[in-house]
Amino acid sequence: MSNDENDKWSLEPFRFDDSRPAAEDPEPEPAPPPRRERPVKEKKARPPREPRTPKPPKPPREKKPRRERIVSDGQGWERFKALLGKLKWLWITLAVLFVIGVTVAIGGGVYVWRKYLTDVPPLPDRAALFAVNRAPGIKFLDRQGTLIATRGPRYGQRITLDQLPEHVTHAFLAAEDRRFYQHGALDLYGISRAAVVNWRAGHTVQGGSTITQQLAKGLFLTPEQTIKRKLHEAVMARRLYRVLTRDEILELYLNRIYFGANTFGVDGASMSYFGKSARDLTIGEAALLASLPKAPSRLALNKNMAAALLRSHLVLDRMRKEGWITAAQEQEAIDNPPKLQAKALQDEGDLGYVLDYATNEAVKIAGANAPDLTVRLTLDSKLQKVGADTVRKVLSTDGVKAKARQAALLSLGGDGAIRAMVGGADFDVAPFNRAVQAKRQPGSTFKAFVYAAALEKGLLPKDIRVDGPVKFGDWAPENYGGNYSGPVTLEVALAKSINTVAVKLGQEVGGPAIGEISRRFGVTTVPARPDLSVALGSYEVNLLELTSAFQVFQQAGQRVQPYIIESIVTQDGQPVYNRSQRPGTPVYDIQYASMMVKMLKGVVERGTGTRAAFGRPAAGKTGTSQNYRDAWFIGFTPDVVTGVWVGNDDDTPMERVAGGGMPSTIWRQYMVAAHAGLPARDFDWLLPDVEPETEPDPRNGFYEGLGSDFSRSASELEILTRDPDPVIDPPPGQAPPGASAPPAPSEPIPY
Repeated sequence: MSNDENDKWSLEPFRFDDSRPAAEDPEPEPAPPPRRERPVKEKKARPPREPRTPKPPKPPREKKPRRERIVSDGQGWERFKALLGKLKWLWITLAVLFVIGVTVAIGGGVYVWRKYLTDVPPLPDRAALFAVNRAPGIKFLDRQGTLIATRGPRYGQRITLDQLPEHVTHAFLAAEDRRFYQHGALDLYGISRAAVVNWRAGHTVQGGSTITQQLAKGLFLTPEQTIKRKLHEAVMARRLYRVLTRDEILELYLNRIYFGANTFGVDGASMSYFGKSARDLTIGEAALLASLPKAPSRLALNKNMAAALLRSHLVLDRMRKEGWITAAQEQEAIDNPPKLQAKALQDEGDLGYVLDYATNEAVKIAGANAPDLTVRLTLDSKLQKVGADTVRKVLSTDGVKAKARQAALLSLGGDGAIRAMVGGADFDVAPFNRAVQAKRQPGSTFKAFVYAAALEKGLLPKDIRVDGPVKFGDWAPENYGGNYSGPVTLEVALAKSINTVAVKLGQEVGGPAIGEISRRFGVTTVPARPDLSVALGSYEVNLLELTSAFQVFQQAGQRVQPYIIESIVTQDGQPVYNRSQRPGTPVYDIQYASMMVKMLKGVVERGTGTRAAFGRPAAGKTGTSQNYRDAWFIGFTPDVVTGVWVGNDDDTPMERVAGGGMPSTIWRQYMVAAHAGLPARDFDWLLPDVEPETEPDPRNGFYEGLGSDFSRSASELEILTRDPDPVIDPPPGQAPPGASAPPAPSEPIPY
């Protein structure tokens, strides 16, 4: 290296420490192989480039400050502990939240279990599942012994999966649960999807129930839409899933599912609708039956074939998309819709409501697993038809203008036997039985029980109360029309249905007394300690209980239980049940019942129920709930008790329909038919009116003497102030008129 180069090097050369041993001389590395020299290609001369315009210089970039490298100085652990100390509150908060969350979860689970799951029905053994809660077939006779209906579930034969064509099971899977073989008892994905769809729509448009859940509901539970029922359904579905395979669950489902019109099981539905076994169902027929379990009553083929066919097309479309049928098979099924057999499920007409009720009662008596039965009812077929025709007639005339679309009628014989039960205008359109299932406010009809309680407290029909403005706290009840009558007797107040007097009586007798007498009379929906609004009928009741409660007055204070079944035998003649004559239970003193009947007769004769009068002794009470949502008339003669309700299912107000209007009209027309051929008679057990018992006032003698003194003084004053009589001179020789002979000298002369 030249001296010039050494001068350019500014640092001393690096020297190794002499104390360290010198490394051994390394072996010389082998020389690399000689490179192959490539021939140098002659470069072609390029034309000179044009000079480029120089670009303007870029502005200098600002240098980011370099991150200083952290050099460990031995204090890292201390700094880490300091950081943990600062975050200590965060860890404590998270721990507390975790404990609270676990506590809430456990407490919530315990609450849900105790409130909703303690009464989950038990699961029977596997062998009993095909028969559990299976209702019998029933033949119904009326009170005259005439066959009026044959009813009961149509189950057909038990069918196994290997006996059915594949397109039958595929149709039901497509309609109800396409992923049945992919999920368990519950389909969490399906539930989540349905929740999202329903949330977006703002109402329920899709369900997430599996076939297992539907089977659990159909076998063990009611169809009510409540949280408790849904939780029970989930629990029972899990239990079924643990004891049955998927094929067994599907088989049980197909044999027990409801298809409308009291038809159960795929074979029963196939026989009822098409007159053939389920083994012979076509693709179109299978899809049509599979469309029914979604809404069996609404889509029943004998009532709404068009809607059921439309849904069956959706089932066929899903079957094609799943690859279970071809497009040609789908089109063929659509082009050739199934046809019902000629006598498929004839309508029960006006008997539908009462047969529903009677079927339930028969199952209660004979048991759910009883054999086929023959049941004799208390029903009068002629009166049932009269009641149904009357309800429809009045609704189609007066009801149109009054915006009243529904009505119900219930009629009882003197012993509580149900003679007629009309649950609505048309059973085929709306099978909901308003005579026994609907609970509505009775309005002023409930005043009868308030007055009955007042009589027990010692009041009498002739007692007087003032009809005037009243106020209890913020509540100021008024009379219908806003008028007041001043002092009135109790019998007049009841006849005119005066609200203020009823409320005053309610306050006098007290809520516990009204609640107690209501339960004695058979009204179960009034609490033991109702508030004062009970005097105006604020607590809901059903027509059957209310009508039966009025029968206590008719039966001189005796409570008789309403009933519909006279006897039950098996269809081979073996007796199952025969109702014996049962005396009534005394629940109300006959003296008070007599006074109540007389006051209720005043309602019909001169009060709010005059439109119900039909030329016979009758008693009853009108009722109208707030805003004309319900109108009632409950009345009776010595022979029959009948109740009528008029209103709307959606609780919308009517156009000023009161109990003295449409309900009284329906009641009168029915009662005229019900009493045809019966002699007119009054209530022969009525007692004389009770005279008020009073004790003589010890001051009466003083006042009587004082009255005599006033009378004598008034007479004397009248004599003194009276004009003197004119003096008439007598004829000669005669004494003046009125003059007596002069006394004898020996007698004293009085002053």
